[in-house]
Amino acid sequence: MEERRLCDSDYRFMMILWEHAPVGSGELARLCQSRLGWKKSTTYTQIKRLCEKGLIKNEKAVVSCLITKEEVQAKESDAFVERTFGGSLPKFLTAFLGGRKLSAGEVQELKMLIDRHQE
Repeated sequence: MEERRLCDSDYRFMMILWEHAPVGSGELARLCQSRLGWKKSTTYTQIKRLCEKGLIKNEKAVVSCLITKEEVQAKESDAFVERTFGGSLPKFLTAFLGGRKLSAGEVQELKMLIDRHQE
């Protein structure tokens, strides 16, 4: 699903849409103008582009999402770990922590996550 990766402007637009969907295209244009400084034509172009990518739909001037925020975050995270750390989660965690100590609660939470995702 590489075609579902979002550039920064797509992601900022989708953040607004995830928060308000389903939303009328006119209201979405107003939201994008106030939050992103976009003109109405920019928002409508964005709607058209993301519809063509299959990420959103626009039916009767009501825009809704076809992909969740969590799906996008998972894809982006996977791509980042793959590109930056050769797909190694331990290398990613080592770099992310940067020598920082974890609380007992954080350690327990991570252990539970690992147990849930273990093969």
